[in-house]
Amino acid sequence: MFEPSAEQQTLIEAAATAARSVLGATLKEDDEAERFRKSAIAELGENGLCGVQIPEAFGGLGLGYLDYAMVLEQIARVSASYGVSVAVTGLPQVILLNFGDAAQQAAWMPGLASGQLLGAFALSEPGSGSDAAALLTTARREGDTYVLNGTKFWITHGGYADIYVVMARTGGPGPKGISAFLVPGDAAGLRFGKKEEKMGLRASPTVELILEDVVVPVSARLGQEGDGFRVAMSALDSGRITIGAIAVGLAQAALDVAADYAIQRKQFNTPIIDFQGVGFMLADMASRIESARLLVHKAAWLRDNGRPYSHIAAMAKCAATDTAMAVTTDAVQVLGGYGYTREYPVERYMRDAKVMQIVEGTNQVQRVVIARHLRRLYGGSP
Repeated sequence: MFEPSAEQQTLIEAAATAARSVLGATLKEDDEAERFRKSAIAELGENGLCGVQIPEAFGGLGLGYLDYAMVLEQIARVSASYGVSVAVTGLPQVILLNFGDAAQQAAWMPGLASGQLLGAFALSEPGSGSDAAALLTTARREGDTYVLNGTKFWITHGGYADIYVVMARTGGPGPKGISAFLVPGDAAGLRFGKKEEKMGLRASPTVELILEDVVVPVSARLGQEGDGFRVAMSALDSGRITIGAIAVGLAQAALDVAADYAIQRKQFNTPIIDFQGVGFMLADMASRIESARLLVHKAAWLRDNGRPYSHIAAMAKCAATDTAMAVTTDAVQVLGGYGYTREYPVERYMRDAKVMQIVEGTNQVQRVVIARHLRRLYGGSP
């Protein structure tokens, strides 16, 4: 956990090389044009990077979440937008692996693991973000089918995905009334509203998803009626590890640029890294990144070894994303006026970092999760 094995180091180097080769040439223009290239996911998939944590029987690499976190860090070090895309298309794979039946797994997992198909996760709604159990989208049972109606917000890959995992209400209020469904991207009645004009992650599409009498067979339901909230929360626990890994990669990219600049840039005939005001800032950046990386790796290791990991995943996500925001902000400061221009990538890193503190549960929600764990640990259940 503290030092990659020889096999993991080979994987890290392969992921870094593939990410630079596939994504490196169009980073600035993709960001400025807000352009997502679905073909890039397919290319990353060809390099084995879209199914790292999926068993080989379904076309994945059959590795663990620790390996997956290391790969996502390298992708995000090149592009946080595409790091998020790989993580998001990985969510349906994790859900299918844990909750799907044999037919559902056979239908979707090989395509998703290879990057030939793109997945999406649809939980949030206009009135239910952090309070996910308050969702209003409905799934009405009609014989051997369900009819879905509602609106989902903040859907990564909306309009691009081949399969959506949609949470909808099949019962009464609260979490026990929610079920999960597989909805194909070409389903009749599925349409897409506005594409969000975002501060950052501009090469990752975020779109409103609208379901108007979308009919799916009963066989599209994941698990039993009422399992949906458990499906969603399980996915988000895993997703917090992946977002933490992406945040570490983003922060590392910012430090790489800032440290290189500080060595090359001279003032008063001295590299600015030798001035304590800059050198100490870089030292703090490096220390925070290393701490966040270790916490992400611990959460992944716990998950891989079947140990309780929810509270550590919350800590990892919170610490890593706060680190990314702080480090990217400091990177802009190190570069001074140049950091505020689009000539250097640190302004993009800073814009990309902010949303990391919001997605997969805001960092305020992560602190609630951690505090509840402490309540149980020190005081017993209330």
